[in-house]
Amino acid sequence: MLTMDELRRNRTLVNSIDWRMTPEKAVDMYLEWGAGWTRGHDFVAKDNDESIYFVLYDWEDGHYATLIRRTVDGTEELAKIPVPEELFQRACDEDGRLPGGTVHRLNTELIDWLSARIGGATHATTH
Repeated sequence: MLTMDELRRNRTLVNSIDWRMTPEKAVDMYLEWGAGWTRGHDFVAKDNDESIYFVLYDWEDGHYATLIRRTVDGTEELAKIPVPEELFQRACDEDGRLPGGTVHRLNTELIDWLSARIGGATHATTH
């Protein structure tokens, strides 16, 4: 698992982060049981396709943004970056909470905060 400093130094990985990817979109794109109607023409075409993105787990102790690598074979957690509790809570509240825990997307405020700390392109400048 990478630390924030290790992630910051790995420019190839930082530059490959898809700041617009959400947990729901990743499921739609990579898993055959995703809600295919939402993906349109945006789906995984090759076995070696991958997405790198952050998620929040609201059931964990502590407040972390977890960097995920998703492929057709599954997911790998690459880094856990501690984030301020108030930013974490606002992002989870914006996304909505479900009983038993939820995987959340990052909100704009948390994207901007994380991007500034790791030296990544902001969501406004990504493809």
